[in-house]
Amino acid sequence: MDTVKSILKGDKYIWGVYLMLCMISIVEMYSATSTLTFKIQDYLAPTIRHTLILFCGTIGVIIIHNFHYKWFKLIPVVLLPLSFILLVYAMFFGEEVNGAQRWLTICGIPLQPSELAKMAVVITVSFILAKKQVPGGVQPDTFKTILIIVSIFCMLILPENFSTSALLGLVCFCLMLIGRVELIKLFKLVAVLAGFVIVLFSISPYIPENTPVLDRIPTWRARILNFSHGNDIPEYAVKTNDKNYQVHHARMAIANGGAIGTFPGNSRERDFLPQAYSDFIYAIIIEEMGVVGGVVVMALYLSLLIRAGMIAKKCTRAFPAFLIMGIAMMIVFQAIVNMSVASGLIPVTGQPLPLISRGGTSTIITCAYFGIMLSISRYATQDAIKEEKELTGEETEIPEDISAPNPNML
Repeated sequence: MDTVKSILKGDKYIWGVYLMLCMISIVEMYSATSTLTFKIQDYLAPTIRHTLILFCGTIGVIIIHNFHYKWFKLIPVVLLPLSFILLVYAMFFGEEVNGAQRWLTICGIPLQPSELAKMAVVITVSFILAKKQVPGGVQPDTFKTILIIVSIFCMLILPENFSTSALLGLVCFCLMLIGRVELIKLFKLVAVLAGFVIVLFSISPYIPENTPVLDRIPTWRARILNFSHGNDIPEYAVKTNDKNYQVHHARMAIANGGAIGTFPGNSRERDFLPQAYSDFIYAIIIEEMGVVGGVVVMALYLSLLIRAGMIAKKCTRAFPAFLIMGIAMMIVFQAIVNMSVASGLIPVTGQPLPLISRGGTSTIITCAYFGIMLSISRYATQDAIKEEKELTGEETEIPEDISAPNPNML
């Protein structure tokens, strides 16, 4: 037990959420990959692959959470220009997956540059907000600096992945709101973005097919229209209507689940949903674990955001507070989008369920996010206690994580 404690440092609650999501992921991956196992004639291969990725990711979590959070300020120096180059390259030479050029293969390893860009931009925005803090708000040029950086990367991601671009923009917007950027500037930004989306949607019917950079706009319009008029399609026509095929089978999966579900391994709709192990895995979770299981998974993500807020509140420095909130919002907002799509609350997007859906780059990056949060929970607490010790001149024992507060701080 002492050996485990010496390895798994940082906030115990975040560790608990991470390990529970990993266990749920392995169980559901074993169940939801029936279409993949049928193609390759190997029932265990997808699960073994996913387990190995989670194992490597967990090693990454252990390594990252032993670094002091101050070293994360150096990540954008390398990752920001690297992700920029990779995004530009993927735009013209990327591999097409599900109708979008989002992937690169480097040394035989598939890579999604947008995942690297998300991490780089969130860390960069957190650093800028921390450096620009002044009494009563932030320095006047803060909004402009952040807007330029975020706009560049969102526009690079947008042509092939609207939902990821919107997610990154939303997280950065919330960070600016938390970081005390002037509200009038944020309101103006919302108005401009709303106008941009309306114009984009209005001109979409007139954009020819296979238009460079704009070729995904008709797809976005079709998804919105299918979402708004999906109920007009009679049930007997579902099998012949590819546009709503996944949505209808996701609803069937949720309906089959009931309160307690059919139990793991007994899903029926996993054989019909093309993305049962990725975009629609939450529907399979509800089918097999019921509404109860779906609520538990949702609670795990929401509690992670709440816990991050508690840790941020205890931070005595701005950078770790902004960073842990930015990372937590990235994970939780993405989870909410995935669950909303599976439940039929919003149009179909390509966002996986963090740490649960099948993936390579997205899973590793999510593991890195948890490592960063654990580092902040560990060292931000120690820094706070050291500062109090310096002020009071008392001998203070420094606990390893925020879940074990020092009595002298109460």
